Amino acid sequence: MRHFVFVVIVTTTVALYYFLGLSWLKIPWTPLALIGTAVAFVIGFQNNSAYGRIWEARKIWGGIVNSSRTFGMFIQDMVTNEHTTVQMSKQELQHEIKTLTYRHIAWMTALRHAMRQAKPWETAMSERTNQEWSKVIRPLEWDTSVEEALKPYLSTKDLEYAMTKNNKQTAILYLQSHHLRRLKESGGIWEFAFLNLETLLQELFASQGKSERIKNFPYPRQFASLNHYFTLCGHLFCYYQWQSYLNLRKLEHQL
Repeated sequence: MRHFVFVVIVTTTVALYYFLGLSWLKIPWTPLALIGTAVAFVIGFQNNSAYGRIWEARKIWGGIVNSSRTFGMFIQDMVTNEHTTVQMSKQELQHEIKTLTYRHIAWMTALRHAMRQAKPWETAMSERTNQEWSKVIRPLEWDTSVEEALKPYLSTKDLEYAMTKNNKQTAILYLQSHHLRRLKESGGIWEFAFLNLETLLQELFASQGKSERIKNFPYPRQFASLNHYFTLCGHLFCYYQWQSYLNLRKLEHQL
């Protein structure tokens, strides 16, 4: 609707100038050049900032992938009977490894759902094109609750604890740390291995915080608004300048 109103305004002014001879409906090149320069600077800054946010998010996700692979490798080799006071059976060891691994998947699932939560400033889905595409391509988080997604990976007790917290991914990492501490106290994990795993949890916390920072701090609306208004003025001035060109062509024909 806004684009239609803009086209009507521009068409009306050009028609008034061309057919009714309202010669005052024109401007020199100077305002158009100034607006064009401002638009170029603002668009350049906006593109650089947008790409910077995308690239930062890509690096964060790459860090989560690498840390997850390392965590899985550590858990497989560091949970042993080497330092235990009471030997655990092979099934018990596998259960501890499986619990830690599944809980890590639950952490990634909770973080994924948190990143998909709608924020008041996110207006992408108000666009008609995105609404049409959403009928074909829909993220799983839109149709599945976080509780339902976490059920396959957490025990009933852990799930109840996580669901009582606003930041469920943080709660799950707390559970991981508590579990590792219990294994260290029972000798299932050597103290040095425990420190390495805690350091890895610290890296996961850092990656989570970076993700939440991007999610909760949007691109400032002022920059987008300035870019929109500058571009709108540039288009409008361009049409007014076009009227001067039409006047020049008319003079050439008369000569």
